[in-house]
Formats: sequence, C-alpha cells, structure tokens
Amino acid sequence: MKSKDRKITFIGAGSTVFAKNLLVDILSYQELADSQICLFDLDKDRLQTSEIVAHRVAESLGVRPGIQITTDRSRALDGAKYAINMIQVGGYRPCTVTDFEVPKKYGLRQTIADTLGIGGIMRALRTIPVLIEMSKEMERCCPEVVHLNYVNPMAMNCWALSRTTKIRTIGLCHSVQHTANELATDISVPLEEINYLVAGINHMAFFLKFERDGEDLYPLIYNVIRENRVPSDNRVRYDMLRRLGYFVTESSEHFSEYVPWYIRPDRTDLIDKFNIPLDEYPRRCEDQIANWQKLKSKLESGDAVIKMERSVEYGSAIIHSLETGVPRVVYGNVENNDLIANLPTGSCVEVPCLIDKNGIQPTRVGAIPPQLAALIQTNINVQALTVEALISGNRNYIYHAAMLDPHTAAVLDLDQIWQLVDDLLEQHGDWIPRQVTGGSWSASSSDGRQGSGLSGGR
Repeated sequence: MKSKDRKITFIGAGSTVFAKNLLVDILSYQELADSQICLFDLDKDRLQTSEIVAHRVAESLGVRPGIQITTDRSRALDGAKYAINMIQVGGYRPCTVTDFEVPKKYGLRQTIADTLGIGGIMRALRTIPVLIEMSKEMERCCPEVVHLNYVNPMAMNCWALSRTTKIRTIGLCHSVQHTANELATDISVPLEEINYLVAGINHMAFFLKFERDGEDLYPLIYNVIRENRVPSDNRVRYDMLRRLGYFVTESSEHFSEYVPWYIRPDRTDLIDKFNIPLDEYPRRCEDQIANWQKLKSKLESGDAVIKMERSVEYGSAIIHSLETGVPRVVYGNVENNDLIANLPTGSCVEVPCLIDKNGIQPTRVGAIPPQLAALIQTNINVQALTVEALISGNRNYIYHAAMLDPHTAAVLDLDQIWQLVDDLLEQHGDWIPRQVTGGSWSASSSDGRQGSGLSGGR
C-alpha cells in the first residue's frame, strides 16, 4: 500500500505522552514509517506540543512520515484507514474532579473511578454520546476505518458502539501485558518463556492458563503468598487469587473498587491492610499535568530528551499485522458472540484475537470457571444498565446501574444512591447530554418502570 493511502488519525492527540508512545511504536516499523499521521485535538496548545513531539520522533528514528495537525474532526477522519482514540470527555477538570468530590461527600471513596462504580457510570454517560457521534462521522468520512479505542470506560464504550454503529471497533488496554510481566517477575521466570490464556471483561479478566512448556506455573504464584513476598501494591489481587483460584488482570487499586469488600467506611483498617490508594487517579492527573508543562517548556527550549523505547501497547502491532499479514495474537475488547459462553451475548468481553490480513479474529474461549463468570456478571449488570440508559434515553436506568454497583451498594443506602445520582447529574450539567442517539431523557418515575424514552439503537 502506498503511504498516502495509509492515513492514521490520532483522536485526542493532545495526550502528548501517550501519543508519543504510539508514534514511536508505529514509526519503528519500516513498513509503517511513511504513513500519513494526522493529529487531532480541540486543545490547540496541546496539539502543537504533540506536533513538535511527532517531528522529533520521526527525526530520531530517521523516517519521513507525513505529519499534519488539525482541530477539525471531519478533516482528521476524512479518508482515515486507522483511527486511534484517546479522548477524555470533560477532562480532569471539571469532570473527573466532580466524579471524586461529590461521592466523597456521601462517604463513598474511590481510587480510579474510570471503569465502573459511580465514577465509571458518569464517565460513560458523558463519553459514549461523543463516541457515537464520532462513529457516525466515521461512517460518512471513512466507513472502512479500523477504530482502535483506548478510551475508558472500555467495556461500556465498546458495548454501546457495537449497538449503534457499523464501524469496526476493537478496545485496547495494557492490563494483560503488564500483569503478565508482573507475575513473571514475582516468580522469576522470563516472560518470553511463558504461555498464558486470559479471558473475561476489561479490568476483570483472569489468567486461565499461566505455564511454561506445558508446566502449570500457578504453584509458583501461590508460593509468593506462602513465602510472604506479595508486593505491597498488589495485596488485593493476591487476596482474590486465594479466594477465586485465578489471578485477575487489573491492578489492585483498580480492582478494589469493582467489588464490595475492600473500600468500606466502617472498616478503614482494610485500607491500610491492603494498601489501597484512595483518590489515586486525581494524584496521577495532577502529576501528568505538571509533567506535561515541564515537557512543553523543555521542547520549546530544545532541551527535551524523547526516549525511543517501544511500549507494550497493541495498537501499532495491530496496524502492522493488518498491513503486512504478519500474524499476531493480541487481547482485545470485542462483542461477545459466543466467545465466552457463560457471559451475556452482546456484552463486551476481553479475549485473545488473531490479527492478520483477514482482519481482527476473536477467539472462542468457551465457558470460564463459574465463580469468575459470577463475579464478572456483577460488573456487567452495571455496564448493561448504563448503556441502556444512553440508548433508550430512560433516566431510570442510571439509578438502577448505581444501585447494582457492588462498591456503591456496599457503602450507601438506596435513598443516598438516588440523591448521589441526582447531585452528579446536576453538577455535570451539559457534559451529560439530555438527548442521546435520537432520544431524550425521560423523567424518573417512582416505581422505576420503563419511561417514555425513545430508542436510538440500530
């Protein structure tokens, strides 16, 4: 393929560090080095910083891609073959701060709040309408595009897109890769010698196999517990291993807020026992903002050193395999069409996917252990109701999603949950649209039955 026909669009390219990592990954492949790179963001200042970084990456690698920037989304998507999505609707301020501070007034504490819980629900409500709008624009501007979505809440976003658009979307995360590396380190076995199989949903998938040359390595993982070598930042996951028999892919700080057992106002001792970092995401955001400002200053003065290290992100490998036919297996978030037999059809699952010239081919895993499916279902309940709220326009489903969230239900009573949802919707204001996919929010009814929301699905 000629380079002019291979347009790779970065949506939300103002995420400079993440964009840099993906640019290094993509342009490191000889076959992709002459691609047309289009950087799109609404923030001109950040976009210009990312443009400088893109040229520095190309110069350091000795390659000559086409690089353009734009704040016009239609222009960015026009003719794109690949669209890499990394947006954050509402940003750290005001929306992420709201997601943390309002629940805190009710005694509901969170760590990350971007995937599930009341923070994840609110992030989905303001993000999914934007993603649907983007996908409709893709249908007009680049109907054959492959949409690589890095935006959280991953499962809810991809689930909604599978119901509302024909655009091919695969959700990408790095939790599987990072966890595999952490486990390999914990048991002192080289990662390249390990074969593993993972299945579940994003941020709650489990290592069904972890072996070397056919030898089960789980006994070595259990030895980490027996020998009191559990890393201090991984206590929650090792505790779940003891109780479920399988290791979960997402970090302890994430996982602790997907279940009802670890973050409880009546058991503050658990916070110390399991080393749970409350309000961790706001701290990370503040650090990232400060680091971006430093990077911007160094770029402007010419003092910035940009490392050319390949990341573990799947995005570039997918593009390379689709372009060259080199087969690879990645873990992707895709629609559950009998891929995991004991999880709901149509939900978004994380499974191995073969990538080659034939496209993205998810692997059927079959039934996973029943205790894992049961735990995952508690999260899928929240995802399903949140997606349904957006597609049907029925406001009641937002309350239902919140009342069924495991962590929220463990801390608040029903009246508090209802009031919390009302407060968050009011605080977010226009960030959460009242008209979604052709429908509108119907009034909340006292009996919780279906309101007059209009269907906007396919």
